[in-house]
Amino acid sequence: MNHLVPAEKTSDFHVFQDERFIDLNLYQFGWEQTPPAHSYGPHARNHYLFHYIIAGEGTLYANKEAYQIGPGHGFLVVPGQITTYRSSETDPWKYVWVEFDGLRAQESLALAGISGSQPVYTALHKAAGLALQNQMLYLVEHSDASATHLIGQGFLFLDQLVQSSANQRRASEHRLRDFYIKEALTFIESNFHRDISVEEIAQVCGLNRSYFSRVFRATVGQTPQVYLLQYRMAQAAQLLKTTRLTVAEIASQVSYDNPLHFSRAFKNVHGTSPRSYRASHLLPPQQSGDF
Repeated sequence: MNHLVPAEKTSDFHVFQDERFIDLNLYQFGWEQTPPAHSYGPHARNHYLFHYIIAGEGTLYANKEAYQIGPGHGFLVVPGQITTYRSSETDPWKYVWVEFDGLRAQESLALAGISGSQPVYTALHKAAGLALQNQMLYLVEHSDASATHLIGQGFLFLDQLVQSSANQRRASEHRLRDFYIKEALTFIESNFHRDISVEEIAQVCGLNRSYFSRVFRATVGQTPQVYLLQYRMAQAAQLLKTTRLTVAEIASQVSYDNPLHFSRAFKNVHGTSPRSYRASHLLPPQQSGDF
């Protein structure tokens, strides 16, 4: 089924306002028929932003390069990357876009073969690109659906991004490496509340620490230490938003015996103290009980 943008409109976008999701979260999504020579930037984003080009031509300026991008292609902006993008004066872009982030985002983008240094997406063929376009437009057309439904569709978007990409990593070439990383991520998710070490995670995978760390960083985009810290702080943020546990109790649940050390680590990741974070993010009881 093809999802078509209404001819009488020039744009439609929506903000996703539920922050309870960790593996993947959506922030904004929409589509736009840009005016001629429409430009955005230079600007840095806080989250991943992916555009798929429905029609028209334009240019992405990133990495001190100019990428010409047209229909059947797309482009990725990564957090903290300063970019500018501009539509053609004679044939401006019509595109659909999704802004997202989460612990699984980097992994999916790596599988799709796109990154900050390789920002251009190319569809395997026309049907593959159309399927990705439709998946993205589905989010826009069903913006009033439940948060869980939209997050589920967000995962389908990431899957279609991987499956439709001409730069997709071949599973056979990376099967063993991906197996190790899956084992590591599963172990972290099950044991983050304990004082586990990188050595222990490497042992679970049957690898020495040095090789494991290289494989993990190459696949996930972060060192095991950074990933483990961010996972713990994401779980802590979830508890701060959805429970009435004390900061000391939450610290203990994410492996910190010293609440002060926990507070420092939390502030380093989230930019604010646990108490300040809770003050601005605590969900009402009726919302926190249904997740």
